Amino acid sequence: MLEAMSMFEVIYMKADYEPWWLFEGWEQHIVEKHTFETQADAQSYLNEKLVELRGKFPKEKVKDEKYWAFWSEKEVCFCESCDDDLQIYHGLIWNEIT
Repeated sequence: MLEAMSMFEVIYMKADYEPWWLFEGWEQHIVEKHTFETQADAQSYLNEKLVELRGKFPKEKVKDEKYWAFWSEKEVCFCESCDDDLQIYHGLIWNEIT
């Protein structure tokens, strides 16, 4: 019997909401997506991205140990339908594919 192999993804997205919401169409906000065959390689890449984003953005929030959101209150976009500025979030998603 063959064991199912897991693959690992690290996804970087940029949107006007935190990455854990995964609203319909969230895939359109993907900036980078990297797939790895080993957890060690994926973890190493994730750690590099975390260091990079922590160096760029003063605010961070983590959810479920697989979603990270980074932001600066200065980076916003204007929403015409809600007539207000929306915060821009830089999100990382850790995904294990079995």
